[in-house]
Amino acid sequence: MRVLMFGWEFPPHISGGLGTASFGLTKGMASLDDLEVIFVVPKAWGDEDQNAVRLIGANKIPVAFKQIYYQGIRQPIEKIEISSRIIPYVEPEDFWKIVSSEVTGRRILVHTNNKGTVDFSGKYEGNLLDEIYKYSVVASVIAEENEFDIIHAHDWLTYPAGIAAKEVSGKPLVIHVHATEFDRSGGNVNPEVYRIERDGMHAASKIITVSNLTRDIVINKYNVHPDKVETVYNAVEPVKVSEDVVVEKGFDEKVVTFLGRITLQKGPEYFIEAAYKVLKVMHNVRFVMAGSGDMMERMMRRAASLKITDRFHFTGFLRGRDVFTMLALSDVYIMPSVSEPFGISPLEAMQSNVPVIISKQSGVAEILTHAVKTDFWDIDAMADAIYGILNYPSLASMFIKNGKEEVIRLKWDNSARHVKDIYERVIWHK
Repeated sequence: MRVLMFGWEFPPHISGGLGTASFGLTKGMASLDDLEVIFVVPKAWGDEDQNAVRLIGANKIPVAFKQIYYQGIRQPIEKIEISSRIIPYVEPEDFWKIVSSEVTGRRILVHTNNKGTVDFSGKYEGNLLDEIYKYSVVASVIAEENEFDIIHAHDWLTYPAGIAAKEVSGKPLVIHVHATEFDRSGGNVNPEVYRIERDGMHAASKIITVSNLTRDIVINKYNVHPDKVETVYNAVEPVKVSEDVVVEKGFDEKVVTFLGRITLQKGPEYFIEAAYKVLKVMHNVRFVMAGSGDMMERMMRRAASLKITDRFHFTGFLRGRDVFTMLALSDVYIMPSVSEPFGISPLEAMQSNVPVIISKQSGVAEILTHAVKTDFWDIDAMADAIYGILNYPSLASMFIKNGKEEVIRLKWDNSARHVKDIYERVIWHK
């Protein structure tokens, strides 16, 4: 079985859990017999690990003078790409005819470079919706030029690409919901993102969610039949670096760490308020907010207003070995997310022998036993849990020992087998 899989990021070029989860799942799939993955990203950088997959960068695919299909358009559009807006010796009228085609009342235009390929930033900034659209156009070319049995699209950014590939090939589409707009926005939903998500869900033959928490949102907020939605839990990649990292603190103080995007969804303000409460009753502790995001400056100002900046540190975004170095320094890891579809970082912390505190509003709370669980808004309970773990060594040891044993059982191979089973059922019932 060959899978055409669309993602938005791939290690080492990741900015969060999406890339980590996609990579973990594909590595798990590589261990299964009769399963091959073609993994497509908008931009391939050239230094990605391709042992588990065949990686295709949409930025490397020549699209000039190809027949392009696009979502909602049944007939092909020819020669809709141009290398440059500057075309010598043409009148304005002729120029417009060259650079655009009109099909069913819609103009479709994709700009290419002098190599006939489409440029992508491969990031989440700038005109993201435009990049998503361009990705879907290139996806139709990739789908036309490759043999595969099923399409798998990760998260809303790739749903239009999955739909375009489905329309070209006639192959079934499975979408993977790692988060919804309701998680990311805190309820202030962007209607365009919601529309893209809903279109993907209704075009798919099957929807995979990373937790039952996310499954309920898909069913209730996007009007999807429950039989169409199935939960496949994430796992954690065994990382030797966590054992290899040896860190000398250089100070005799405890460290409590928040590691993730500093955004509304992740609840960074609750971490700061809990830190303030703990610092009122103990002084040999430091708090670290490791990450970046649109709330970072606001969080810095809040820490300053509480006069705790001598005990509160911001590291900026961490990746790779730096993540495990930070975890090796930590005595407690906390994830106070407001709405977390899953949450892989607590598993990485447990793997690194760090006790974890997680919000009850997280998907990972559904499968973890040896973690402290509090409501994201309950800063008193959060502060109590931090204080207890830091001051009672036997409690910390219990969480470390049992947590490590628990997380070892969460393997990507198991998640991959579950996904393969879904593929087979979808293809069989096609």
